[in-house]
Amino acid sequence: MNGANDVATIRAEEGRSLSIDLSPRKRSSRLGDWVFGNIARTLAFAVLLVMAAIIASLVWGAWPAIQRFGIGFLWSNDWNPPAQKFGALVPIYGTLVTSAVALVIAVPVSFGIAIFLTELSPVWLRRSLGTAIELLAGIPSIVYGMWGLLVFAPILSGYVQPFLTSTLGGIPVLGRLFHGPPLGIGLLSAGIILAIMIIPFIASVMRDVFEITPPLLKESAYALGATTWEVVWHVVLPYTKIGAIGGIVLGLGRALGETMAVTFVIGNNNFVDTVSLYAPSNSITSALANEFAEAESQLYTSSLIELGLILFFVSLLVLSASKLLLLRLKRSEGQGT
Repeated sequence: MNGANDVATIRAEEGRSLSIDLSPRKRSSRLGDWVFGNIARTLAFAVLLVMAAIIASLVWGAWPAIQRFGIGFLWSNDWNPPAQKFGALVPIYGTLVTSAVALVIAVPVSFGIAIFLTELSPVWLRRSLGTAIELLAGIPSIVYGMWGLLVFAPILSGYVQPFLTSTLGGIPVLGRLFHGPPLGIGLLSAGIILAIMIIPFIASVMRDVFEITPPLLKESAYALGATTWEVVWHVVLPYTKIGAIGGIVLGLGRALGETMAVTFVIGNNNFVDTVSLYAPSNSITSALANEFAEAESQLYTSSLIELGLILFFVSLLVLSASKLLLLRLKRSEGQGT
């Protein structure tokens, strides 16, 4: 009986000493958590403050143009600096069309690259080919622009555009996009250059998300007799569609904000009277790059700043729409289960 009392006494003393020893450690841990949490919270609010400061500065700089032209600035195609008349329709049109062309080309190509690297490529080729594709993202945009102007534009005007006109030009409605003189520079050329630039980003993200698909799911589908395409379409894509959409949005953001490469090949024309993809045009970024240093009047500078504000809101709208799409996909998955 005394032995049992002694054991209980020893355990009680050990518990007290342990609680005494751990109390400073607990206080230190709580202090560290408090410091870390407040630092993270401060940094998060700092990002929001920086974004608010950017919007405020853009609105402040664009305010003279906003007062002068109002909402009509968005759909006016006037851009005449000597007459102090400015409109954003042509730059907005060029930005959206070139980004759309880039996505139409880049998404299926990136999807094919990602599928080849994850499902079909030999092991010895997978790493080297993936590294080579990622290296394309490190090439400066001005190099893409110079290559597009000096090498790609002559090929496009001499071979690609005449072929597209002869094959697709006769199709109703769609053929209007492929009519006109084959200049080699214009919306189509800028869209193709943008597609080449964003393919490494989209393909890398798609490859990474495809690789996280559990091998057991794919092996089970193969065991049931599914083909490679059926495994990709019914197993890999449903499992990774949120990440794949994120990669596409990342590429779209790069296409919307690209400057130098587009400036070299888009033609920098502020007057577009046709829907042809061959026509020279302008984009928001190329207009800012070409004309900001030449803006002498306050209204001219304010109009360019308003173009930057429009680009900011276009990017914000695209990101918000993609976020809503991802939330909808998650909600539909929850309802399905």
